[in-house]
Amino acid sequence: MNIAMWSGPRNLSTAMMYSFGARGDTATWDEPFYAAYLKATGATHPLAAEIIAAHESDPDVVARTCAGPAPGGKAHFYQKHMTHHMLPGIDRDWFSAVRHVFLIRHPARVVASYHRKNENPTLDDLGFWQQAQIFEEVSAARGKPPVVIDSTDIRKQPEAMLRALCAAIDLPFDPAMLHWPAGPRDSDGVWAKHWYGAVHRSTGFDAAEGPLPELPAHLQTVADAALPSYRALSAVALKP
Repeated sequence: MNIAMWSGPRNLSTAMMYSFGARGDTATWDEPFYAAYLKATGATHPLAAEIIAAHESDPDVVARTCAGPAPGGKAHFYQKHMTHHMLPGIDRDWFSAVRHVFLIRHPARVVASYHRKNENPTLDDLGFWQQAQIFEEVSAARGKPPVVIDSTDIRKQPEAMLRALCAAIDLPFDPAMLHWPAGPRDSDGVWAKHWYGAVHRSTGFDAAEGPLPELPAHLQTVADAALPSYRALSAVALKP
């Protein structure tokens, strides 16, 4: 089974990749279209030149690999996708070859977390409207909504939510998904050294989150603009 997990940045996406990677039967791929996105847009992200040099930047090659067999002869292929990396014009025929899951997080939490690593994000940087757009595209193709799971719920009840997710995509739950060894992975993108410090120190999902963070006015404006997209997907999110 090929699993496309769609989120924006700072959505618990790396911890989820490590969770699936802890299964003995699953290969993982970290942000397959990131280099292609940077090459096409010239976005000034940390380590951009290094990312383009180290990773596949031809989106057609990436798309074919997404639809292909899992590396290493594994039974399952988990792909951690950033929604804003799927630029217009990138082939989406591969969508029919994967199971889609949408990972969401409240915009205020995303904005606060992103700002600490790359200051003053715009709405386009965070992937909310792009996530809603891909969700609608996949829903139309399938004739029903795909699976949505909220990172806040995962942190509150990791086992219950992972069991619900696995059941929803017809994947047997594996208790190994609840824990992983500290440190980086060979499958991490080269951007890990900038973004993944906290998850590299972790050995499982963090405790439940507290109240929403307070944001300065210019960041609150970004969070408010993202709310409709978040709420649209939250309305159909999995519950344990």
